[in-house]
Amino acid sequence: VFINKDTGEKKEQEVFMGDFPMMTDKGTFIINGTERVVVSQLVRSPGVYYDSDIDKKTEKDIYLCKVIPTRGSWIELETDKKNIAFVRIDRRRKFLMTIFLKSIGFGNNENLLSIFGPYDKADCIKNTLEKDITETEEEALIEIYKKLRPGEPPTIDSARNLIHSLFFDPKRYDLGRVGRFKLNQKLDEPIDENVSVKLAQINKKMNIDATDEMILSAKDIFLIVKYLIQLMNNVGEIDDIDHFGNRRIKNIGELIQNQVRIGLARLERVVKERMTTQDTELITPKSLINIRPLVASLKEFFGSGQLSQFLDQTNPLAEITHKRRLSALGPGGLSRERAGFEVRDVHSSHYGRMCPIETPEGPNIGLIGSLATFAKLNTYGFIESPYRRVKDGKVTDEVEYLSADKEENFVIAQATADVDRSGNFLDRKLLCTAGGEVITAEPEMIDYMDVSPKQIFSAATALIPFLEHDDANRALMGSNMQRQAVPLINPEAPLIGTGMEKKIARDSGHILLAEGDGVVTRVSADYIEVKYEPGNEPRRYNLYKFKRSNQGTCINQRPLVDEGQKLKKGDIIADGPSTQAGELALGRNLLVAFMPWEGYNYEDAIIISEKLVKEDILSSIHISKQEIEARQTKLGPEEITRDIPNVSDEMLKNLDERGIIRIGAYVKPGDVL
Repeated sequence: VFINKDTGEKKEQEVFMGDFPMMTDKGTFIINGTERVVVSQLVRSPGVYYDSDIDKKTEKDIYLCKVIPTRGSWIELETDKKNIAFVRIDRRRKFLMTIFLKSIGFGNNENLLSIFGPYDKADCIKNTLEKDITETEEEALIEIYKKLRPGEPPTIDSARNLIHSLFFDPKRYDLGRVGRFKLNQKLDEPIDENVSVKLAQINKKMNIDATDEMILSAKDIFLIVKYLIQLMNNVGEIDDIDHFGNRRIKNIGELIQNQVRIGLARLERVVKERMTTQDTELITPKSLINIRPLVASLKEFFGSGQLSQFLDQTNPLAEITHKRRLSALGPGGLSRERAGFEVRDVHSSHYGRMCPIETPEGPNIGLIGSLATFAKLNTYGFIESPYRRVKDGKVTDEVEYLSADKEENFVIAQATADVDRSGNFLDRKLLCTAGGEVITAEPEMIDYMDVSPKQIFSAATALIPFLEHDDANRALMGSNMQRQAVPLINPEAPLIGTGMEKKIARDSGHILLAEGDGVVTRVSADYIEVKYEPGNEPRRYNLYKFKRSNQGTCINQRPLVDEGQKLKKGDIIADGPSTQAGELALGRNLLVAFMPWEGYNYEDAIIISEKLVKEDILSSIHISKQEIEARQTKLGPEEITRDIPNVSDEMLKNLDERGIIRIGAYVKPGDVL
C-alpha cells in the first residue's frame, strides 16, 4: 500500500516478491535442479557473559564482561590490576566505565557512588572516578563522542543521539528473545527501592522505553555493572562459553530470516531513493519496489552459502546424518584457523545433546558434530535431552526434557541402573551425574534418570553393536565410514544389529509406508496401487527406478507387497536403496577371519573370496551423467556429429547418426560417447 500523507490517497497493488525455495517433505531444498540441505549452525547465544583472567605481571585477577545482542553493538567491560573499570564499544578504543555511565544518564560522581557504593567492596567505582576527569553528563558525552567518532566535531546533541541509537533504539539494537532470556536468567535479582526510583528517572530522562524488552534499559546496565563489581569481591560466578547452556542452534528458519532481513534492508534503500526521485502523482507500489536485492540475497544463501550444502546421498544413513549435522563454522560462527582446543573439546554438557564420538577427523574435528538420538530444540534454540522423573527414590514413566542449564541443578542416574518392576532402585549406591561431575548417590537424592543408554550418541554411532567394547577413536572412524557404504544390488540386513536399523531406514524417507489400513490392488516394478477407503479411488505410488543420487549411487525402490495383501497403517510397501524388508542394510553378513595370511595382509590389505565377485555379493550400480553442449558461436552453431576425423569406424560403431551413443551399448574406458 502506498499512502500519500498530504492528500490521504491510498494506492493498493499486489507486488510479486520473488521465488522462495520450498522445503521438501524430506527436509531438503531443490536448488538449480540439485538437492541441497541447510545445516544447522551452533553459535554463541546472545546474552551477558562474565570471564576472568590473570594479569601477567602482578598475578591479580581481572574480570571481563561482554553484552552480546542478536544484532547491534557489543559492550565489553573490563577491570585492570588497579581495580579500574573500562568499557569498549564494538572492539574500539577503551574508555573509563564511569564516563560511559555518566553519558547514559547515571549522573555525577556522588550519584554513581550512591547507586553502586553498597556493592562496591573492591572500590572499583571509587578508583575509576579518581581517574575520571569529567564532571557532568555533557562532558562525558563529548569524551565518548571523541573516542567513537574521531575527527568529527563533537556536539552534545550528536553525542546523545549516537549513544541513544547504539543501545536504546529498537531499529539499531536488538537483544532478541534469547538474549533477553539469558540476560534475565543471569541477572535476575531484586533491586533496592531507592535505586529503582533513580533508574526509572534515568529511563525517562534518556527517553528509553523500559517496556521494550528487546533493548537495554537503565536497570539492565545497573545489574550488569553491579554483577561485575561483585565478581571482584568473589560474589557470583563466571561463565563457561563452551557450555551448551551458552551455545544455541540457529536452524534453517532463522538462517533464512537473516538473509531476508539483509535483502529487505537493501530493498528499503532502493524504495527510499526512488521516492525522492519519482513524481508523487505517478508513484505506484510496483514502480517503487525492485525485488532484485531480496532475490539475490536468497539465491546467494541457497546457491553458495557455507551452510547450504550439496546433500550427501551415498546411502540413507549419510542422508539422515547430513540433516542432523551441527556446524560451528559459517557466517557469524568460528573459522577453522581461529578455533582453539577448548571449543573443539567434548564438554560435559554435550551429554544427550551432541554426540561425543561422531565428528570428522582433520581440521574440522570438534567443530562439526551430530545431534544425539533423542535430543530436540526448545523455543530458544537450546538443545534439550529427555530424562525420566524420579520421585522419592522411585522411577516414574514421566519423561521431561531438560536444557543443559536446568540439568546442572539435578542429580541424574544412568539408564543402566537396576530398577525393579515398581520402579525402585535395587542398589543403595548409584553412579550419577550432578553439575557435570560424576558422583555416587543414594536413591533418595536422585531427581532424574537417563531414558536410554543410546541417548548420548548420534544415530550413526548407535548403529554400532557392542559399542561399549570399542575404542573411542575406532568408533569415530566406524561412525564416519558407515556413511560411505555404497548401496548394493542385493542388500542384506545385518544379523547382529542394535535395533536402530528399522528406525533409521523409516526416517530416511526412502521407504514407502502405508498411510492407513487398506488393500493392495496392483503391483508392478514401477508402481503400487493401494485402496485405503472402500469406494474411494486407489492411491498410486510411483516407485523410483534406477535414479541417480547426488553422489552417483543408484536409488531404486523394490515392491515388498503382493496383490490382494491387506495392509495396516505404517506397514512397509516398498524397500529403498540400502534397505532390506524395512531395515537399514549397509553391507553383507560375511564370514571374516582376523589373521595374517602369507603376507597378503601387509599394510591393512584384505583378501576376499572369488565367490564374492562371481555372485555379485558386493556389487553395486553407479550412474554417471555426461553432458556436452552445442553452442551458438560467431561462426555459426556447433553441431554434434559422428563425422570425426582420424577415428576408426571400430570406435564409432556404437554411435547413432547424430554421433551420440545408442542406448544399451556396453562401453569401456576411453570409448567415444
